[in-house]
Amino acid sequence: MVRAYVMVKAHSGDAERLKSAILDVEGVESAYIVAGDVDFIATVDVAETADVKAVAATHIQNIDGIEDTQTYVAMD
Repeated sequence: MVRAYVMVKAHSGDAERLKSAILDVEGVESAYIVAGDVDFIATVDVAETADVKAVAATHIQNIDGIEDTQTYVAMD
C-alpha cells in the first residue's frame, strides 16, 4: 500500500463541490479544506506508486476548478 498527500490549489470558491469531487476519485481516502498556500489536502491510499500519479495528475488535476497539485509520497 502506498500513501500520498496531494496539496490542491483551486480557481473556484466552490469549496464544497470541489471537496466532493476530490473525494469521488478512486484512491482518495480523505480530503480537507485548509487555510494557507493550498486550498485542500487529500490523502491517497493506492496499491502502487504509479497509481498515485493516476489519482493526482490524471483525476484530481482534471477536475473543473482545480488549478494545481503537488504530491508527496509517504516514505514510512
